Amino acid sequence: MRALHRILLLGAATVCAFAAQAQDNGNSIARDALARHRDANGILALSAEGRALYERDVIKLDGYGYCGRSVALAEQGEFRQSIRAAAKALHLGSSTDNEDLRSLAQRDLAIAYSYAGLLDEAEKFANGALALKPKNPQQAHAPSHKVLGDVAARRGRYGDAADAYTRSYALASERFRPLVLVSLANAYTAASRPTEALQQLDKLPKGEADKLGAFYLRSRANALLAAGVADQAHTLFQRIAADASGSDALYHRLWATEGLGRVELQRGNKPAALKAYLDTVALAEQLRGKFQSDEFKTGLFGDIQKVFDTALDLAIAQREFETAWVLSEASRSRQLLDAVRDRASDSLADHRITLAELQKSLAPGEAVLQFHVLDQRSVVWLVTRTGLSAAVIAQGQSGLAPLVENFRSSVIERRRDTSTLAANLYKLLLADVDLAPAQRLYVVPHGPLHYLPFQALHDGRSYLIERSALTVWPSAAIGAKLLARGSVPAPQLLGFGNPSTDKNVPLPGAEREVQQVARLFNGSEIYLKEDATKDRFKASAGRHNMVHIAAHAELDDVDPLFSRILFASTGSETGLLEAREIYTLDLRGVRLITLSACESGLGRVARGDEIIGFTRSLLSAGANSIVASLWPVADDSTDLLMNRLYRELSTGRDLMAAMQAAQLEVQKNRRFAHPFFWAPFNVIGNGRLLVASEAAR
Repeated sequence: MRALHRILLLGAATVCAFAAQAQDNGNSIARDALARHRDANGILALSAEGRALYERDVIKLDGYGYCGRSVALAEQGEFRQSIRAAAKALHLGSSTDNEDLRSLAQRDLAIAYSYAGLLDEAEKFANGALALKPKNPQQAHAPSHKVLGDVAARRGRYGDAADAYTRSYALASERFRPLVLVSLANAYTAASRPTEALQQLDKLPKGEADKLGAFYLRSRANALLAAGVADQAHTLFQRIAADASGSDALYHRLWATEGLGRVELQRGNKPAALKAYLDTVALAEQLRGKFQSDEFKTGLFGDIQKVFDTALDLAIAQREFETAWVLSEASRSRQLLDAVRDRASDSLADHRITLAELQKSLAPGEAVLQFHVLDQRSVVWLVTRTGLSAAVIAQGQSGLAPLVENFRSSVIERRRDTSTLAANLYKLLLADVDLAPAQRLYVVPHGPLHYLPFQALHDGRSYLIERSALTVWPSAAIGAKLLARGSVPAPQLLGFGNPSTDKNVPLPGAEREVQQVARLFNGSEIYLKEDATKDRFKASAGRHNMVHIAAHAELDDVDPLFSRILFASTGSETGLLEAREIYTLDLRGVRLITLSACESGLGRVARGDEIIGFTRSLLSAGANSIVASLWPVADDSTDLLMNRLYRELSTGRDLMAAMQAAQLEVQKNRRFAHPFFWAPFNVIGNGRLLVASEAAR
C-alpha cells in the first residue's frame, strides 16, 4: 500500500464505550448519556469534583475566598474555571455543614451558568441557593433572584422576569439595586411596556445613572424606541456613539450604531437600516473578543451575532445575496473571536476571502454549498468557479433544529422512516439548488445543520453521497486556506489506543483498531493502555506525521476550550488533554486527523460560527484535514469503511473521493444498508489530500 504522507490520524474508527450495545439500542444509550451528563452537573457531583480540585490546590483558600474567585472568574468570562472555584466552596460548605457557604456557592454556580448561557443549570442552582438560609440574604438571595430574572428574560418570559427582578430589588444592597433596576426596566421594554420601563429608570438617582454610563443610556434609548419616540431614541443613540470613551468605547459605539439601525427599521427605511447594520458589523470587525459581564448585570444581553444576522436578513430581503454571503463569512470569524477571546491564539481566526478568490480556488466540478440559519428563515448559496446562486429556505432555527434532531434520532435508532425524513430534508434544503454540475461539494453548515449528515440526504432517487463527494468546511475562507496547504510525503505513525484511566470504560476494540492501522505503515510507534499518556502525546505528536488516537472524549458545553480527550492517567497527571492545550501545539506537519471518540465531530455550536472544540483547535494548531464521527459507530461496519478508505487513498484518490467510495461500499452490504452504519463520518478540511506514492509495506 502506498503511504499517506504527513498525516495525523486521531483514530480510524470511532470506538465508543458502548459501541456494541449501540448497534442494538442507540436510543437507550443516548438517553443514558444525557442522564449521565445531567447528573454530572448535580450538587453531589460538583461537590465531589470540588473536593478533588481542592485537594490538588497547592495554596488553599477558605470557602468564601473560593466564592470571591468564582465571581471574579465569571466576570472575566472564564466560566469553567468559575464553576470549579464554586465547586470547591460547595465542597467546603458541605463538609463543614455551613449552610451560608453552600448558599453562596450555589449562587456563584447560578451566575456562572447564566453567563455561559446554560439556563437550565442556572435556574437549578439559583433555586438551590434560595432554598437555603444564608446569614445575609442580600449576598445570596438577591443575586439568585436576579439570575432567575435573567433566565426568564432570555427565554422571553418577561412577566416572570419582572417578578424575579422585583423580588431581587426588595432584598438587594444599595450597591446592587441600580443593576437590578435597569434589568427590570429592560424586561418591561422587552415586554412592550416601555412606559413602566421609563418609570423605573426615572427612579435611579443621577449619580447612579452616571456610574452606569452607556448601559443606562442604552436602556433609556431602547425604552424610548419601544414607546415609539424614534426621534428621541435616535438622539440618545447618537449621544452614546459620540460620548463613548475609555477601553470600552468601541463596544459602546457598536451598540449605539445598532440602535440607530433599529430606529431606521421602525421608520420603515430598510436601506438606511441595512447601512447602519453594515456600519455596526464594521465596528464588530475591529473589536477583539471580549466578555462583557455588565451586559448581564444590567440585563441588556448584547448579542453581537444578532447584529450579523439582522444585517444578513436585511440583505436577503433586498436580494443582495453576495452581501449576505460576505456577512455570513464575517459572522463565523466574529463568533470564534468571542468564543476564544484572549484565552487562545487561533491561527485561522482572522482569515478572510473574497468571493472572487474563493471561486478561483475551486476546480472544475467543485462547488461550495454554504448555509446560514436565521431565526425565521435560512439561506443557501452555491458557489462555483463561474458564479454564485442563492435560495431562501422557509425554515429558521426553531423549525430546522427539531427536523435535524428527529432525522438524527431516526438514523441512530435505525428507524424505518429514515429515508422519508432524508427526502423531506433534501426537499427543504436543496430543492431550489442546482447540484447537477457539482461532483464534489464543500459543505459549510450553520447552526443545527452541523449535526446533519449531508451524505445521507435523499432526493427520492439516490443519496447525495452517490452523486457527490463531500467535505465539510468551518467557513469558506478556512476551507480555501486548507486546500492550499497541499500534501506532504513520508508517513510516520504514532498511535494511542484504549488509554487506562479511572474515568474510562475499557475500550478493547480501540486497541485492535490502533494495531490494525499501525500494520499499514512502516515504522509505526503505538502506545496502549497505561502507556498511552497525555505527556507522551504532547512530546511526540509534533515529531510524527501520523498520529492515531482511539480513546474517550468529553465535550464541555460550558466552555468548549475545556473539551478534552482522555489519555492514560499517571501518578502526577490526570491524562485529560483539553482543547485549549491543543491550540498551543505545533501540528503544522499534520494532514489528516481522524478522531476516534464517541461523537468526536460534535461540540458546542456557537451562534454564527462552526462547532467549537476539538476540530477547531486541531485545525488551528496546523492540521489540514479531520475525519470525525457524528454519532457512536458500529465496529464491523467501521472496519469495512476504514479499510476501503485506506485502500482508496493508497491508489491515488484524494480524501473526499476515498471517503465517498468507502461509504458506498459499506452501503452496498445488506447488513449495513442503513445510514447508521455508512454515514457517521465526515471529512473536515482539505478534501483534496493525496496519498504519497511510496508503498508502506
